[in-house]
Amino acid sequence: MSSKDTDHSPENGECPVEGGQPDRSMENLSDDEKVKRNMQRIAHKILVLSGKGGVGKSTVAVNLAIALALEGKRVGLLDVDFHGPSIPTLLHLEGRRPQATETGLLPILIQGGMKVMSLGFLLAKPEDAVIWRGPLKIHAIKQLLGDVEWGELDYLVIDFPPGTGDEPLTVAQTIPEADGAVVVTTPQDVSTIDVSKSVTFCRQLNIPVLGVIENMSGLICPHCSKVIDLFKQGGGEAMARRMEVPFLGRVPLDPQIVTSSDEGKPFIYYHQNTEAAAAFKRIVEPLLDL
Repeated sequence: MSSKDTDHSPENGECPVEGGQPDRSMENLSDDEKVKRNMQRIAHKILVLSGKGGVGKSTVAVNLAIALALEGKRVGLLDVDFHGPSIPTLLHLEGRRPQATETGLLPILIQGGMKVMSLGFLLAKPEDAVIWRGPLKIHAIKQLLGDVEWGELDYLVIDFPPGTGDEPLTVAQTIPEADGAVVVTTPQDVSTIDVSKSVTFCRQLNIPVLGVIENMSGLICPHCSKVIDLFKQGGGEAMARRMEVPFLGRVPLDPQIVTSSDEGKPFIYYHQNTEAAAAFKRIVEPLLDL
């Protein structure tokens, strides 16, 4: 990301809210009104969904957000996965705490000005479990959407919890005028069968499906660069065709993705000349036309 995209950091004492002053008109609004008003300042809201865990949904969300930022867009990344908030680890932000203002919370800024918020920032320790019942989760989701001072953004990428239960339902119903959902799967049938439920979920809530991403689609050998069909290929594309939704593309399983994720270095930013990075860039192209 180039320096021209750099936003004001909370560390330098400047407030990212317009005019440098807190927006006191937000103070007496209900949770739903705060969400609506906050989201009005964001041009495009993209939901990243999967019907099951373990398909690399959070890794995809991070790299999609970085890919949009590399295109010069003002981007926010919101992690609302209560039971596995992976974004702090994937961006090497463990232990960071959002700064509180009189009206809300400032998201964490990373290099290039991308804004990040995760429930993981609010836990005392990364290994802490969130043992909350539905009403408390719903209130927390509305706070993450309404109380975080995102400011003006071109895109907000939202990393959803896996499945189609209370938490994804609450987020989906709370976000006004979302552009649509990107659905992540791996190629094998055990994944595509579950993930297809996310497409049905979106249809029942009248959320457009922007497309399906087939993640871990073949392993790129680090020695000879040949592709090994570790989890086979084509399952995600076949599911997209069967469910009559767009297919955005395949992302191969590159060992460098694993290493980068563990080191908290976004893969597409540090390995731009790889086939997997090229795949993310191709996937982002339709999202630039929203």
